[in-house]
Amino acid sequence: MASTQKSQSRKFTLASRASQLAQIQTNIVLALLQDLYPAPAASDDEHQGPTFATSFMATAGDKNQSQALYLLGGKALWTKELEVVLKEREVDMIVHSLKDVPTTLPEGCRIGAVLKREDPVDSLVVKAGKHWKTLEDLPEGSVVGTSSVRRVAQLRRNFPTLKFLDVRGNLNTRLAKLDAPDGPYAALILAKAGLVRIDLGHRITADLHPPALYHAVSQGALGVEIRDDDAEALALCRQITHWETEWTCLAERACLRVLEGGCSVPIGVSSKLDVAAGEEKAGTLTLTGCVTAIDGGLHVEHTLEVKVTSAEEAEEVGARLARILSESGAKRILDDINVDREKRVVEAEKADKVQTTASQ
Repeated sequence: MASTQKSQSRKFTLASRASQLAQIQTNIVLALLQDLYPAPAASDDEHQGPTFATSFMATAGDKNQSQALYLLGGKALWTKELEVVLKEREVDMIVHSLKDVPTTLPEGCRIGAVLKREDPVDSLVVKAGKHWKTLEDLPEGSVVGTSSVRRVAQLRRNFPTLKFLDVRGNLNTRLAKLDAPDGPYAALILAKAGLVRIDLGHRITADLHPPALYHAVSQGALGVEIRDDDAEALALCRQITHWETEWTCLAERACLRVLEGGCSVPIGVSSKLDVAAGEEKAGTLTLTGCVTAIDGGLHVEHTLEVKVTSAEEAEEVGARLARILSESGAKRILDDINVDREKRVVEAEKADKVQTTASQ
């Protein structure tokens, strides 16, 4: 009996990055869990339900705000340190923007919950005081800020007269760089979900829907990572999971995993699950994926529409789409991107050495 009571009254610690957006997202998950299991009153000495706490930390991706994401590497920049404390049992759940989570997790970890998705599209945000409403309105040669190679590749294809410049920092920092009177940026491209969650939706000038711009894999969705041997955490996670979002994100992530892409690879997606009437968990999954060369010159795109009745079937749709894209030319694009990245990493390291020598 004592062990059962201990399990029922366990305290779960939710961890995430220390940014304002990450903390807001963690508190969204916290609120859902607390709705299921309200916190005990101060006088409640016999409370047996789980309780919840939060913990926040900076990751490598937060600490390096100067180098282009394209050169820094994969998504583990945002997750590795958090996964260390998870595996060491210092925390019990990690709250992520699911688009930042590698498609292959460390041994002993799994995604326990996927929350209902916000609108996954990217949005245009123009410099304060400017009258432009769309990308078409921007004057020739205008500088658009984004740290995403995916966005740059697709937009170069559709808007060849615009220029693109990397911009790093949290959302408030990036917006400050945009609005600076002497700043180079005419506009930024940002994920709509983040702006909405941080109460900056009023800054959105226009949403960029496919086919103009396909969004990142799992963009707009929150994921909760847990230890795969933590049955109690998994049981909680399943209660807050939105299965339709989970299935579409699993399909998108499977596509990315098979293509062996990362957060800075120009793979765009769009997905929709039409739930079948009268069936508890089934629907028609429509999944589009595209891969675009960095210069926008070569673009491979394909769509699958498949009836699915399980998460596993949804994943297989994503894997099948990846194989079709690869055979249609995506592999060549991704190989060229990897060669280009390695070359630029070497150049950046040489430049750093020269700068260090000069300063000594």
